Amino acid sequence: MSDGDLISELYAGCFRRLVVQLYAVTGDLTEAQEAVQEAFTRALVSPRRFAALENPEAWLRRVAVNWARSRYRRRRVLDGLLRRIGPPPAVADHSPEHLALLAALRVLPEGQRHALALHYLVDLPVDEVAATLGVSSGTVKSRLSRGRVALAALLADTDTSDATATATATATGTKCAPDATETGRIDVRS
Repeated sequence: MSDGDLISELYAGCFRRLVVQLYAVTGDLTEAQEAVQEAFTRALVSPRRFAALENPEAWLRRVAVNWARSRYRRRRVLDGLLRRIGPPPAVADHSPEHLALLAALRVLPEGQRHALALHYLVDLPVDEVAATLGVSSGTVKSRLSRGRVALAALLADTDTSDATATATATATGTKCAPDATETGRIDVRS
């Protein structure tokens, strides 16, 4: 049996049992699963040395417990530091306008959304936005322009379905007939 097969066999046979044991130690199922997974990852680093162990399951358990304890200590230190700093700053308001803006931003294509957020919300200049996104300044300017037009259409006080269709068409750069139906026909009775 190869070293990799031994680890696979142990994983299939011991993973659940180790998770249950670590759950008793940590009190958190996700934390227990991560600790056991980390132990198996460390076993994969040197499979020959792991295969030579007399009791591999006990080694896995010890590594998982040590990892969980170490993580707990680091978390305690971080919590203490955060308490000294004080409460976190106030997050954005939950006014209807703010929620509408966030909903409208989610509709936009990713490039436009990132450009708008970095330029207007983070207050970065166009050149820094371009460097952050890895695109040219001209691309950022184009995304900002298209994004503003799409946001204006989405946030207008008109019919939401027409605004969404217009904004989506504007954001993607396609033309959209204002009276187009879902079947693609155009109403010519205007």
